[in-house]
Amino acid sequence: MKSMNLITMKPCCRILIATKSNSFLGLPFKKASTNLSNFRLNLRQKSDFDSYPRRIINQTQKLFCVPNLTWGQSRVFSRPIDRGFHVIASVASDFRNYSTSVETRVNDKNFERIYVQGGLNVKPLVVEKIDLDEHAAGAGGERVKNDESLKEEGEGQVEIRGGEESEAVKEAWKLLENAVVTYCGSPIGTLAANDPNDKLPLNYDQVFIRDFIPSALAFLLKGDKDIVKNFLLHTLQLQSWEKTVDCYSPGQGLMPASFKVRTVPLDDNKYEEVLDPDFGESAIGRVAPVDSGLWWIILLRAYGKISGDYGLQERVDVQTGIKLILNLCLSDGFDMFPSLLVTDCSCMIDRRMGIHGHPLEIQALFYSALRCSREMLSLDEGSKNLVNAINNRLSALSFHIREYYWVDMKKINEIYRYKTEEYSTDATNKFNIYPEQIPHWLMDWIPEEGGYLIGNLQPAHMDFRFFTLGNLWSIVSSLGTPKQNEAILNLIEAKWDDIVGSMPLKICYPALENEEWRIITGSDPKNTPWSYHNGGSWPTLLWQFTLACIKMNRTDLAKKAVDLAEKRLRVDQWPEYYDTRYGKFTGKQARLYQTWTIAGFLTSKMLLENPEMASLLFWEEDYDLLEICVCALKKSGRKKCSRGAAKSQILV
Repeated sequence: MKSMNLITMKPCCRILIATKSNSFLGLPFKKASTNLSNFRLNLRQKSDFDSYPRRIINQTQKLFCVPNLTWGQSRVFSRPIDRGFHVIASVASDFRNYSTSVETRVNDKNFERIYVQGGLNVKPLVVEKIDLDEHAAGAGGERVKNDESLKEEGEGQVEIRGGEESEAVKEAWKLLENAVVTYCGSPIGTLAANDPNDKLPLNYDQVFIRDFIPSALAFLLKGDKDIVKNFLLHTLQLQSWEKTVDCYSPGQGLMPASFKVRTVPLDDNKYEEVLDPDFGESAIGRVAPVDSGLWWIILLRAYGKISGDYGLQERVDVQTGIKLILNLCLSDGFDMFPSLLVTDCSCMIDRRMGIHGHPLEIQALFYSALRCSREMLSLDEGSKNLVNAINNRLSALSFHIREYYWVDMKKINEIYRYKTEEYSTDATNKFNIYPEQIPHWLMDWIPEEGGYLIGNLQPAHMDFRFFTLGNLWSIVSSLGTPKQNEAILNLIEAKWDDIVGSMPLKICYPALENEEWRIITGSDPKNTPWSYHNGGSWPTLLWQFTLACIKMNRTDLAKKAVDLAEKRLRVDQWPEYYDTRYGKFTGKQARLYQTWTIAGFLTSKMLLENPEMASLLFWEEDYDLLEICVCALKKSGRKKCSRGAAKSQILV
């Protein structure tokens, strides 16, 4: 297998700071009324800061540079940018050696402030060659990562094996490499789709955070690390912009859904490259992405695990970025559940599909991001309370999902006999679910051996649809119990024709039809029954299915699905999704040469060839979480905590 030659460069990146923005270096300032208050900078070198040249370019904070033509041709986009900016040259995120500490003060639920010491005389962002002999300061003291220690840990040094490549694999690598986007001459991500015959690409010519995850894993598993490092650092710089939709700003710490490399004309026929992000203000429905920040944290951990470069996640700016995302997710609100309350369209299902509330996909990614953050956060006096808040949330979230989202034949029979209108702390039907909600298809569909986590739970509402991504990621992250994880794969095997069919895998089952489709989707012509997000088949889910199967020692299921996909994807020109109940036809509006379809296939093939690498990407059961109780009832003495019931589920 010929590796793609990704030459590491030192991009000439500069940061543009909005005249009306409260942010600097991608680390946002919040107003005094917010939780993230008093973000202070020691401006000892203010005179140096003031001496930087400034020039008005745009009104929105941007990263930009002058492309070096010797680095290769960058993608050029012609849409003009006409808003005004202050430009601060030679300032970027690599201030690890110039800021002495990031001190966080956290109460039981939120961290209050981030305090960065040191001046502003910092160097530009430098994307250096990854050195596995790098000495990195870790939690609780010095941590040295060298070749020997990496070999002992089995991380970053696993030999990638594989036999002769098939024609599908060869073509997939060529297409993935052609989809790479460069910024200042360095690779920074991959296009969502790269169909040369598509005359109206819409936003498919952008780099999406969620779409890039399988591409990043494919590159990492192949040994190409620079593109992933560049992506992580540059998307970090895009965090916490103050873009508005109808005069409302998203929360600090928000990651964009996507970004695009644009060019800005200068004097004398010169151009500068600019990263232009989309926080949902241009998306269909104008919904900010909830999952982008969660995927970013998950990828950051995967990068360290596979490459051995732990120095990246220990940088001050990266640590701060993690904390900002956590602050956004862990902030107090009116919701009493440990699950995240989000609106429709806020994740992979980015059109109205009735998933508003507490969709399983977001909860599984949230749980994974919390576990990643707990591993990566530098342990010091300032982060202790934040780690405690993470542990408490992990414990409460795992119990909530395992107890209330799980359905199998036994649980459905319990719901079928529920009493309603129970007003007490001892109520069995805690969410006032009416038995009439159980759909007729479910009673005949659920197998005797097997079960799954439902798609959503709210008062008087259970969404009994099977959502594939949420269930697969619950296995990967151990959000489900070991018995539940095994039962999910048993259900997929038993209902193979429904969930896999002719092309892996259904995004959800079953599809909304007739009046239900009209009411819930708003008569969405793209989400017609068994199409797109409404029961369509998405090959990109293949890599997550493969990862879950390897974890549960069911590689036979993964190989069967990969072989099925390999026979069709190349012939069908790598479409975004497939239509019909069994996934027989290319989606009627599917983009061809969809990058995460290509990357998902490649990642699945490499994981099956090197299953030891998969162990770096999933989590085993954390038994310590079962000892943590955040139940208020225990403190009041009204009722004995039910943590014992959760432990009995696990340890049997």
